[in-house]
Amino acid sequence: MNALSTLVLAFAMSTDAFAAAVGKGAALHKPRLSEALRTGVIFGVIEAITPVIGWALGSVAARYVQEWDHWIAFVMLCILGGMMIRNGWRADHDEAAPPVARHSFWLLAVTGFATSIDAMAVGVSLAFIDNNIVVTALAIGLATMLMVTLGVMVGRLIGNVAGKRAEVLGGLALIGIGATILYEHLKAA
Repeated sequence: MNALSTLVLAFAMSTDAFAAAVGKGAALHKPRLSEALRTGVIFGVIEAITPVIGWALGSVAARYVQEWDHWIAFVMLCILGGMMIRNGWRADHDEAAPPVARHSFWLLAVTGFATSIDAMAVGVSLAFIDNNIVVTALAIGLATMLMVTLGVMVGRLIGNVAGKRAEVLGGLALIGIGATILYEHLKAA
């Protein structure tokens, strides 16, 4: 795999994480660049690790991962999206609750994992071609860190415009990402 292919792959793997980050940024109350970088690092590290795991599994688990990755991502993103929607609607009834200033590590890690399952499947396929998995994984992780950091800051702008419904919109975005992943895999089958 050449450098251009690695770069295209890296940014392609980060698109769903970018969309999820926009939703996360919209749900936060004026996130700072430090929070955006924190979110980017968490997503980037997870996105860099999953193709290595997929590559290590190689042909042993290739069929299993490829057959179920879209369903796992869909269910996880729908659950997370549903929780965000519920919290967004709950904000109407609980005006005294302070706005969220920071997402928990575990919420970000689960979201990062859900958006990186496709990278694990890609890692499985990379085991069968001439490829330096370390370079590819680092490229994917760095691209994801950059895109997620940018996504949180874009979400900040959307959050200011959308007001209390920003978390609902973010939840709908996560469900939409999950549905898109599911649709693309089922259409290809």
